[in-house]
Parts: sequence; structure tokens; C-alpha cells
Amino acid sequence: MGFTLAGRTTGRVAVVGSGNIGPDVALYFARILARHGVSLLVHDISQEALDAGRERIQQKLRRGGDSGIFRPLELESIQRSLTFSLDPSLLMGCDLVIEAATEDLAVKQGVFERMERIVPAHAILASTSSHLEPERIFERLKRPERAIVHHFFFPADHNPLVEIVAGPKSTVTDWCCRFYEAIGKVPIRVRGRYGYAVNPIFEGLFLQALMVEEKGFPPAVIDAIACRAFGATAGPFTVVNLAGGNLITRESLTAYRETIMPWFHSPPSLDEQAATGKGWRGADKGDTVSYSNQMYEEISGQFLAVYFGLACEALESGIVDLGDLEIGVELGLALKPPFAMMNELGAAKVRALVEAYAKSRPGFKVPRQFGPWTIPVVLREDRDDVAVLTFRRPKTLNALNRDAFRQLDAHLAAIQADPKIRAVVLTGFGTKAFAAGADISLLASIPSPAEAESASAECNRTLRRLETLGKPSIAALNGLSLGAGSEVAYACTARIARMGQSVLFGQPEVRLGIIPGAGATQRLPRLIDFAAAWRLLRTGGTLSGAEALQLGLITEIVEGDVVSRAAEIARSLSSAPLPSPRIPAVLPEVDLKGLSRKVDEILRRTILDGAKLPIDQALQLEAKAFGEVYATRDHRIGLDNYLKTSLKQPAGFIHA
Repeated sequence: MGFTLAGRTTGRVAVVGSGNIGPDVALYFARILARHGVSLLVHDISQEALDAGRERIQQKLRRGGDSGIFRPLELESIQRSLTFSLDPSLLMGCDLVIEAATEDLAVKQGVFERMERIVPAHAILASTSSHLEPERIFERLKRPERAIVHHFFFPADHNPLVEIVAGPKSTVTDWCCRFYEAIGKVPIRVRGRYGYAVNPIFEGLFLQALMVEEKGFPPAVIDAIACRAFGATAGPFTVVNLAGGNLITRESLTAYRETIMPWFHSPPSLDEQAATGKGWRGADKGDTVSYSNQMYEEISGQFLAVYFGLACEALESGIVDLGDLEIGVELGLALKPPFAMMNELGAAKVRALVEAYAKSRPGFKVPRQFGPWTIPVVLREDRDDVAVLTFRRPKTLNALNRDAFRQLDAHLAAIQADPKIRAVVLTGFGTKAFAAGADISLLASIPSPAEAESASAECNRTLRRLETLGKPSIAALNGLSLGAGSEVAYACTARIARMGQSVLFGQPEVRLGIIPGAGATQRLPRLIDFAAAWRLLRTGGTLSGAEALQLGLITEIVEGDVVSRAAEIARSLSSAPLPSPRIPAVLPEVDLKGLSRKVDEILRRTILDGAKLPIDQALQLEAKAFGEVYATRDHRIGLDNYLKTSLKQPAGFIHA
């Protein structure tokens, strides 16, 4: 057995170093890959370090077993996959070797020199370095083309972000990005520079926290203000305490002075803490942290200026793309994403914040641009004559917002005009979701029936463009699709799905007190048995992959790379119009089980009346009905209930 991806099989993975990050990296790999029969070696030169790493992993596994995160058989499989050894010869059979030694250039270079002499020729060599440039780490290797940095974020077994930092000779970047996406991480591509893309932003915020602390403000207050300003659960002092990062942060803040901007420096307070090994004094459990509004405005404004300035600096340096940086900061640092925040505040206000800060802090670089920013959430990759469009909003399971529909429309228009492209594949980022519906915040913010009708009509125009592109399209369903995600798939010429989907399609809108607004009421009854569509739409039900195949909603279930298979199928497809629906003489009774009878009345009328119309008129009818629903009181009750309970309890519909 083994984990096979893009022609490369990984049967054995090694983590070299059992100190701070190595055990967490090893645990993550074991959790995901043990089910594929992949074995995991943890190697160190110190028995003490090896024992400590083993105990750390065992503690986390015990907690996971006690809490029900791991089922007994899964726990047994993970335990069986792990080996802890001082013997370097065990590296000989490894396909992927990840160095997790201390953040010291000479140490890392020595580890890689030794590993290269042992591991097989095909093995990928990766470093978990958080700062060091790959060209320096790998400069002594005979084959640096197979070496690359995989920078995990704390804690590595839970934080999804991995910065993939390639050296100038690396040839394994694409495979590594696909590999981490396939095992549930979120990789972003970063070009080599000391500290990479995301760390300088956090360490800059920590430096700002230190400068505020020097003015006499307690770390607990500073953390509380930072949490409020960035929507975070832990402030900079708390994060540094948890990660044990005083020493490395002192070194990086000094190095950034030369590589990024003169504003960076290591304050005396950090030098003292690093020398003593002490943590920062934060708030104890149950403590009340208080501050004035004036204090919040002053300190949060400084934090925001640093945040925006450093995010823009990273982008302008060319080491990272905007979309990757936005995702990297949001996931890796668990902060509100910077470019979305800048768009919300407006370029003029952001500029004023940063320029005022730079005037008071010599050496702080003022960026050239402050927005507005176009944040890519639909990515295009051409595979010869097939364009692959990927929804990428990993934090929301690729939920579709207005930007996603507009970017999809722009991509489709470009593809339609591109003579080199003969077909389109649509998919979602990761392995969990194709697209988990429309962004609920978008649905909840629609202010009126007229706006609701307009929003529905806009979505339907985009999906009608997809349907009439003149080039076949196929939905490569990498995971579940709900609501608007399902509706995008319905508009494709064909659909295939990755194996093992217990929930593949679903139309949960009625549970939110609304109806579908991107074509499901009209397309689904034309694609599958009318009675089955009738029941699914009215109850907010779901279909598994096997059920969708039986109904003909998908044509194939794929074991392995669903996108590559979709591209292969797409080349042989031809576009075809939707068939006319066949309305049975008698429709099945449906138990609404507490759903809104008022919304159901509108939905039933929309399905039945639309089935008698050509598709374009039917979609116009749906848009009007979607607006009509927003005139009901039940739509507000349903959406509010979702925002408060995430459907953990039923909405108290009043049927009006």
C-alpha cells in the first residue's frame, strides 16, 4: 500500500528531529496517512529527545481517544504506523524525509548532508525551517532540485497552513503543493526570503506589542486589544509564550532590519526575556482585563498600521501572491485577512493610518498601494486544452460569495473567447468541499426582496453562461456540494465525484427559511427523476455519491485524482441542452417536519410553474420567487437561527 498522487507513491515518511515541531508534524502525517498503509519514522540522535517526542505524541493520542476524536481502530492504526528510532539507516526506505532540527543553519546543513547519503534517489527532502532561505539550507546538497522548505505553523498537527518555499533549483514544488492539499493542509507558494511571507507580519505585530509594552501598558491589556482588533483568540504575547518563540523572534527581528526595513529591531525587553527564558505575564484564567475606548483606538490603530504596512510590503516584494498571502495570514495566524480588512476600511483611511504611523516611527516603509484589492477566490489553471477553475476559500469550505460568482463569470467569458481551450473543469480546493453553499453572511445581508431578486438573477446569468458556453464543462466534485455549490454543478454538462462521499449534493435552503436562488428549482427536476427532485428541494435533503450515481446526477465515481479524470472526460464531451422535465401525474406527499409552510408554498409553485417554461424564463421565475421569499418573516427567522445555532436547533417558523 501507500499514498499515490500524480505518479509518485509515498509508502514511508520520516521526520528527523523530535524537538519542538517534529512530533506534531509526525502526528499529523500519521493521522492522515496511516489509513493508506504509510509508515512514519521519527528519528533523532538523542534518546532523551526521542522519548520526549514519543510521549508528546502519546499524550495527544490519549486525549484524542478520550474525547472521541479518534475511534479505537483509528487510534490503533496510528500507533502501529509510528516508529521511533536512533538508527539513521532506517531512512534508507523513505520516500519523503522532513528535517525538523533546531533553527540553526549549520545544524540543518549537516542534517541534510547526512540524509542525502542515506535516502533513496527518488526521495523528497524537506526542511521545516521557519526563516532560513532554502538556497542556504540546501547549498551543500548534490541534488538540491529535490529539496524544498515546508514551513508548518504552530501547532503543526492542527494549523492547516504550510508555506512551500522552493529554492532556485527545486523541481518538486507542484507535487508538494498537490500533496499537502490532498492530505488536508492548505499550502501556499512563497519565494525565498528570510522569514518567508507570513512570519514577518506576525513578528512585526509582536514588535509593535513590545513597543506598546515599553510605554507601561501590561501585556494582558495589549493582547486583549489585539484580539479585538483582529478577531483573534490569542494576542501576540500569548502566542509567543505558547510557541516558545522569544529566542528565534529576537534573531528574526534583528535580521529583518537588513532584509525588509530599518524599523525592525529587537527591543531590550525581548533581549532580556530571551536571555532568561521567561514567558510574558498575561492574564490568568478568570482575570478581567479593562481598557478605555481612547486606549483601544490608539493602540489598535497602531496595530492596524503595522499589519497593513507589512502585508503590503510582502506583496510588493514579489515573494508571494495576494491570494496566497491573504489565506496564509488568515489561517496561519488566525487573524482577519489583511486585504479584505483594507477593502472594508477603504484605501484612504488605510493610507492615513500607515503614513501617520510611519511619521512617528522612523524606518517604517510606506507601501505604494493601499487598495482596493481584488482578492482571487476562483483560480484558473490550463492543462493543455482544458481550463480548470478552482473555488478556493478554505476557511469557509469554499462557500460562494458574490466575488466568487463574479470571478467565475469573468473566467468563463475569457475561456469562451480563448480558442486554445476546448473544455472546462470546475472543482473546489482541498478534499472536504466542492463548494459548501452560498456564504451565509451574503444571504443574511440582503436588505430587500428587490435586492434578493437581483442577486438571484446575477447568479443565474453566470451559471447560464456556463451552460451555454459552447464548450463542455464538467464538475469534478472533490467533496460535498451544498446549496449554491450544488447549483454550480447542476449547470455543468456533466458531473463526477470522488469516492466515499456520504454527502455529495444537498439543497438545505428551506431549513434556512429561503429557497434555492441559483437554478436548482429548475435544473434539478430536469436532471433527475422529478419526484426525487421534488422531495429533495422541499425537505432540504442530501444525496450521497452512490445515490447521485443511481439517479444519474453524476456519471462516475472516481478513486484517486478526480480533476485529472474530469479533464480526460471533458475532452470527449459535447455540450447538450437540458432535457424537458417530466412531471408525474401524482407527486409524492412530503413531510415538512416543522419547515416553513409559507416558504414551501412559494417553492412548490416555482418548481411546477417553471417546469412548463423554457429554461431562461424558468430561471427568471425563480429569481422573482427568491425575492418573494425575502418578503416573508420566516426567511429572517431561518437565517437568524442559522447565524445563532448553525442549525443545531430547528427554526421557530411562524409560516408567514
